Amino acid sequence: MTWKQQKYDKMGKSKSKESPSRKLMHASSSDVQLHIYGVPFSLNRGLLAARSSKLAALLKENHEDDISHLLKDIPTDSETFELVARFCHGFDINLSPENIIKVLCLAHYLGMSEIHSTNNLTKKAGLYFQNNVLSSWNKTLKALKSAEIILQQAADLSLVDACAESIIAKVLHNPSLLGEPLRNVTTTDDDSENDENAYKPNIKRRLFVHDWKSEDLTLLSIALYEPIIRAMVHREVPLEYVASSLFQYLSKWVFLDTKREDDDPSTCERNSQREIIEAVERLLPQEKGLIPSSLLSKMLQSAIILDAHTECKSGLETRIGKQLDQATVKDLLIPAQGYAKEEQYDTESVKRILKNFYSNYASTEKSGLVVVAELVDDFLAEVSSDMDLKLNTFLSLAELSQAATAGTNRNSDGMYRAIDIYLDKHRYLTDWEREEVCRVLDCSKMSPEACDHAAKNEKLPVRVTVQILFSVQLKLKDNVTKRIQRGPDNRLLKLEGDEVDVKGTNNSEEEMMKAEMEKMGNKVLELEKECHMMRREIQRGSYQHKIQKEKTSMWKEMKRKIGCMTSLHETNCHVKKKKVHPR
Repeated sequence: MTWKQQKYDKMGKSKSKESPSRKLMHASSSDVQLHIYGVPFSLNRGLLAARSSKLAALLKENHEDDISHLLKDIPTDSETFELVARFCHGFDINLSPENIIKVLCLAHYLGMSEIHSTNNLTKKAGLYFQNNVLSSWNKTLKALKSAEIILQQAADLSLVDACAESIIAKVLHNPSLLGEPLRNVTTTDDDSENDENAYKPNIKRRLFVHDWKSEDLTLLSIALYEPIIRAMVHREVPLEYVASSLFQYLSKWVFLDTKREDDDPSTCERNSQREIIEAVERLLPQEKGLIPSSLLSKMLQSAIILDAHTECKSGLETRIGKQLDQATVKDLLIPAQGYAKEEQYDTESVKRILKNFYSNYASTEKSGLVVVAELVDDFLAEVSSDMDLKLNTFLSLAELSQAATAGTNRNSDGMYRAIDIYLDKHRYLTDWEREEVCRVLDCSKMSPEACDHAAKNEKLPVRVTVQILFSVQLKLKDNVTKRIQRGPDNRLLKLEGDEVDVKGTNNSEEEMMKAEMEKMGNKVLELEKECHMMRREIQRGSYQHKIQKEKTSMWKEMKRKIGCMTSLHETNCHVKKKKVHPR
């Protein structure tokens, strides 16, 4: 029997468009007909039986021309079957990483062993797999990828395990095969570029290292990828490299903005992406800081969009919470999803993240609490411009931050800024609601600049403005008292820009300074009385309109009376005195 030969016309051009190996030119009585996934084959019975024990048995028992119905469970495709048929008919075949596992599975199914015939296909393909495929990183990955369509058969023959073991062994020897460790890049305007560069291998290394890998584990389906990564973690592959591989996998299959155009769209369907992100979340290392907060936030946003399982989303929120002191405002700006969303951002998720941070914070240092409190202030300032942000949501987030940092010297300027933006964007609030918004503001911890702004801020309730001014007055009084009580031996005065040591000066100069300080203290007492009077008037509900109009001038008047126009902490009072020269 001969394979179908191509016919040529007088010009020498082929008239046949079909593969020369699919049909015979002249079928004979010794031929058998097979249809493999719709592709017809006409093959020699004797040559098939000589190489395949399974086909030999079937042909012996069945004398009909077409035995396709007896091979319904054949684990192959038409291209692989053609290769095996060519081998049976004595033709050379081209084995490759892309077809070797499929050829081995089919050869095993057809019983093409050395017991049935020497130099058979199982031995030939097995040697190629062992010597040419498993020794190479790229070829092993390509072979494993090709096994996905016959995964069960390949697993039963331990071909999947052989590939996985080869990959793991190579990674143990050279972890950088998984990619360079992730970097906590600084957030900039071009964060997408940072994400790409966070795991990109060194260019020089790819240029000068022989046979640098061109394939990575992102080539594999999640069904193969997940068990291989688990095995790597169990075998103690450095977790920073595992994290890099996970990021690359998500970038290819889940994060749509980094998805390559040539990827098969069927593998990126919604259900598949949900399965991937849930699997990757289970694979994430527990160690704090290995995965940047920006990546965890991106994963959480994708999990919410894909409606991943609650355990997946909760796990990501917990991981973000544990390292919240390393996060940025952008990491917390998680868009709300669904047609019935009431707010622009998912503030409920942020609340859970905050609670996770506070419940897991074990350090005796309060610096981490202060950092997160300032982060919440900045977050509130960012989301306060959302017209749909509810008052209760704003207050609950502010109270979480405020309660955690009680007893610290945290500045209140960030909270004041958030309140100012919220009041500006929500002008419809009632007086009572505006009072509630300002309830979370600690006036005693505002900077002089913030106090100056608040004194002119017409959006603030009058009571809050008076409270701020009264707080400033108390600070001034405290500073003045300390100045008066300090002895003359260690005072250092600032007079007209020159520093003069008072120690050693005559008693008359010291008496003059003490008199000035006492005079300042009397002014503070006078202001204290005025503030108490203003409070009583406000509590009685009278003169509110007048006070609202004049509250901007209160601040200026207070500074004029006290004679201090600069730092409240230093109380640098511009009191005119004669310049004292050392003798």
